[in-house]
Amino acid sequence: MSRPLFFTFSIAFFSASLFNTSCKSKEKGPDPAELAKRQQFTAPYGSPTIDGNGADEAWQQSEWLPLDQLWIGKAPTPADFTGRYKLAWDESNLYLLAEITDDTLIDIHSDGLEHFWDDDCLEVFVDEDAAGGDHQYNYSAFAYHIALDGKVVDTRPNHHAGYFNDHCISRRVTDGNTSVWEVAIKLFDKNYEEEGENIPKMLSNGKKIGFALAYCDNDHSAERENFMGNVVVEGEDKNQGWKNASIFGVVEMTGL
Repeated sequence: MSRPLFFTFSIAFFSASLFNTSCKSKEKGPDPAELAKRQQFTAPYGSPTIDGNGADEAWQQSEWLPLDQLWIGKAPTPADFTGRYKLAWDESNLYLLAEITDDTLIDIHSDGLEHFWDDDCLEVFVDEDAAGGDHQYNYSAFAYHIALDGKVVDTRPNHHAGYFNDHCISRRVTDGNTSVWEVAIKLFDKNYEEEGENIPKMLSNGKKIGFALAYCDNDHSAERENFMGNVVVEGEDKNQGWKNASIFGVVEMTGL
């Protein structure tokens, strides 16, 4: 027996309404009240040259921020580790300038995809829409480990590490115990596909993204001795950034 035309139309209309409601719900941005609870940062507009120098005019508009939160290990002495950083942005990139004092630079794992977190490295966490939440095995946010040789590693949805070298272009210049890291970071959203044609998201004045920064410090041990971050993480387990984007701070693009 065939269904009446009006019944079929009603079902189709109801289904379309549910679909539209679902899409709108998924497209809804993060709750402003929730964003306001997280640590707030600003990034002035500017386009520095990635040369590990930090003398660009663009950086003169940015303030130094501390990398001083102990996430793992024991608090290091200032000679063992001291860190600070600046942020900037243009339409194509988020820029990072990090000045790290580390008395021993170590890269003991020959395979860059194995125990990469136990070598000295800069770790940059970004969440394009600041939505937070779990990102351990998905691309709703990224945790880029930038090694001493400039290679960039994060964990893929298949639970294996992979290279994301084209996401972060960096230059490190070391003088004595002080290294200056300069990084241009492209922003990708949660729709990133490994085999797809992924176009980086454009940045604009007033845009807010999730962001955190950390440094893995190893002094000839089997594992890193300490892990220093830039945001306060509540609770006993402070090693959350690699899987939980809700602990990230929020960076607002300003200056235009």
